[in-house]
Amino acid sequence: MYKLGKYTSSDSMSDLICDNYPMLFVMSRFGISLGFGEKTISQVCRLSGVDENTFLAVVNLLISKVRDETAKPSLPCLLKYLRNSHSHFLDFRFPSIRQELVAALGRQHDKAVSAIIKFYDEYVEQVHTHMDYEEKTVFPYVQSLLKGKKQGDYSIRIFCRQHDNIESKLSELKNILIKYYPPGNADILNAVLFDIFVCAQDLASHNFIEDNLFVPMISQMELNLKKS
Repeated sequence: MYKLGKYTSSDSMSDLICDNYPMLFVMSRFGISLGFGEKTISQVCRLSGVDENTFLAVVNLLISKVRDETAKPSLPCLLKYLRNSHSHFLDFRFPSIRQELVAALGRQHDKAVSAIIKFYDEYVEQVHTHMDYEEKTVFPYVQSLLKGKKQGDYSIRIFCRQHDNIESKLSELKNILIKYYPPGNADILNAVLFDIFVCAQDLASHNFIEDNLFVPMISQMELNLKKS
């Protein structure tokens, strides 16, 4: 049975995952491993060295789509979560999907197949550029704020203006495969399509966390520094 209302520290971690399987991605990016038995969210977070307020803020925001204004997440913990998310997409998820695409499409000499792989590679390069900007510009800026310093004229508003919808082109690839790819091995192609659907949703969730939790926290920190 799905839980009504937000999750709290006393809820079972296994219940959270069984009721909301996408939270497996959240759990792993916080560095939490499986095998926690009947332990509560609080117990699992403590054993894993994770700030439970941050974990719950992310989980409840993704499930309810509403930010809990009473939550008190840790910015360093959230920053680590976002960096782990980048690593997951760039080092694991995208290479895995590419391998599946090649296996599903076959015939590398076919022009249509080559065009699809090229489309995918160009998309991944765009995501690399997007996340590289965050790693080299946004996150160091946040680190300086955590030290009580605001360097230069940069502000989180600049990030917001450049924060594009990185999952949209992946949806285009999904639609191309659904509408135009000729009949073939349905099981293999459907499997990679499913992974593309999941990846697109996961990227949307990643952006949602940045826009609705990360950015408001930075904006408030900028305001506090301006007042001090």
